[in-house]
Amino acid sequence: MIRAVEPDTHTSAPVLAAYRYCEAVTGAQARNFAYGIRLLPTPKRRAMSALYAFSRRVDDIGDGALPDDVKAVRLEDTRALLTRVRDGAVDEDDTDPVAVALAHTAQRFPVPLGGLDELIDGVQMDLRGETYETWDDLKVYCRCVAGAIGRVSLGVFGTEPGARGAERAPEYADTLGLALQLTNILRDVREDAEDGRTYLPADDLAKFGCSAGFGGPGRPEGSDFAGLVHFEVRRARALFAEGYRLLPMLDRRSGACVAAMAGIYRRLLDRIEREPEAVLRGRVSLPGREKAYVAVRGLSGLDTRHVTRRTVRGRA
Repeated sequence: MIRAVEPDTHTSAPVLAAYRYCEAVTGAQARNFAYGIRLLPTPKRRAMSALYAFSRRVDDIGDGALPDDVKAVRLEDTRALLTRVRDGAVDEDDTDPVAVALAHTAQRFPVPLGGLDELIDGVQMDLRGETYETWDDLKVYCRCVAGAIGRVSLGVFGTEPGARGAERAPEYADTLGLALQLTNILRDVREDAEDGRTYLPADDLAKFGCSAGFGGPGRPEGSDFAGLVHFEVRRARALFAEGYRLLPMLDRRSGACVAAMAGIYRRLLDRIEREPEAVLRGRVSLPGREKAYVAVRGLSGLDTRHVTRRTVRGRA
C-alpha cells in the first residue's frame, strides 16, 4: 500500500508563499490539469501544483526558443536543483519558490523524485531530435514525459488502506500517463510537425502512407490519415482502460482528480476519432463547460464505480 502522509497544519509563511506561486503557475498554464487538482484537499492540491510548476519549467526549457546548447545547460541546472531537493538542501528562504514548494512536498509525501529525473531525460530526447520506429520505442519516451508523472503524482494521492491489488498502482498510474501522452501526440500532430518533430512511430506512418509528415493543413497525398488516427485511438483507448484500474485504489477526492484529468483527455480522443483531420487544422480542445462537467462526473464517483463493477465482473 502507498499511503500519502498529510502535511501538518503549521506551514511557514515562506512555504505558503511558494505554494501560492506554484498554484498561480498551474492556474495560468495548466488548461486541463487544473480542473482535476481543484477537486483535491488543500495539502494535496498544493503538492500537485508544486509538481506541475517544476514539470512546466522543464517543458518550457525544451519548448522554448533558446539554442539547443543553452537548453541542455538549463536542463542540467534543473537536474541539479532536483538533486538539492532530494538531499534536503533547499531552505525555506531560498529565492526559487518552485524549489521551496517541491522540497516541502517531498518532505511531506512519499514522492518518487526519480520520476522528475525521467521527465528531464525525456526532454533531452527531444533536444537530440530522436524519432521512434515502433510503438515500443515511443513508449520509452512516453514513460519519461508522462508515465513518470503519473507515478510521481501517486506519491501525493496515496492508495486506500486495504485496496485490492494496490501493489500494481504505480503500473496503472504509468499506463494512464501513456494514454494521456498518446492523446497529446495525436492532438498536436501538426504543431509538432511545424516544430520539426514527429512522435508517431515510423512503422505506423508507413503502414498508412503518412511517412511524408504533417506540415500542411491537409492529410498527406494518397494517405489513409483517418486510418492512422483510428489505429492510434484504439491503442490509446486500451491504455485508458488499463490505467483506469487505478481509480478504485484511491480515496474519493484523489480518484475524482484522476478521473477528471483522464476524462478530459478521453473526450478529446472522442473528438479526434470523429473528425481525424481536425488535428491538421489546429489544436482540438474542449470548452470550459465540458471540462467542468467531466470534473463533476469525476467527483460523483461514476467512473470509479464503473471500473469497480467491470473489475468484479472480470473476476467472476
